[in-house]
Amino acid sequence: MTNLRKELYYIVFGTESKAGKTFDVFLLWTILFSVLVVMLESVPELGSRYSREFFILEWVLTVIFTLEFLLRLWISPKPVAYAKSFWGIIDFLSILPTYLSLFIVGYHYLLVVRIFRLLRVFRVLKLARFSSEAQVLVDALKSSLYKISIFLLAVVSIVTFMGTIMYVVEGGEEGFTSIPQSIYWAVVTVTTVGYGDMVPHTVLGKFISSIAMIMGYAIIAVPTGIVTVEMAKRSNATRECINCHKSVETESTYCRHCGVNLKA
Repeated sequence: MTNLRKELYYIVFGTESKAGKTFDVFLLWTILFSVLVVMLESVPELGSRYSREFFILEWVLTVIFTLEFLLRLWISPKPVAYAKSFWGIIDFLSILPTYLSLFIVGYHYLLVVRIFRLLRVFRVLKLARFSSEAQVLVDALKSSLYKISIFLLAVVSIVTFMGTIMYVVEGGEEGFTSIPQSIYWAVVTVTTVGYGDMVPHTVLGKFISSIAMIMGYAIIAVPTGIVTVEMAKRSNATRECINCHKSVETESTYCRHCGVNLKA
């Protein structure tokens, strides 16, 4: 039995074997199908016409996910730790709404939480190899946090000022009924979203809107430039090899000149 649990552990929790990849691919397609079923059931025409079919499908899928969750608990070396982990909680939440629907009507729509389980696709595609690049992005965001915070404070000041001006110019008409409402218009305009639910009608108001739109393009570009510069600094960062004393990239594991392990 111990050998069986070990074999199942490598299949369910690992992706190195062919069986493990097959299991994960099957699970991903099943998750996609289950989310699609919930979405289609929420359509009034389909939900009322095929209510019985949706009911049967959902219970079949729930049984599959329940068995998978129980299997993971059984083969896990530390079942309690797995149950308390992020994936364990997601696995449990993915089956809970169906059982709750037996007592509380409407809870089965919470099954869309299963979409978070699709994050397991990173294991199948072995995206862990890009973890170093992800760390570069995180470091760049941390380094530029102060600059971006100052920039956002300036943007908040600008939209507050422009919203107040528009409230005065438009005279509380055409949706500009208060300063917060006018600030909402300023945010929508500066970010170039332009919902169109609030439109100035005075000549001065249109002129201010034009300035806000032009400023919006510059405002969008600034944070991108800040983060890009920080990422470029980390991508171009170098250090000296301990063996040949030549310059190598900071993130390199081996020296490209002499081949020595830099992280040994």
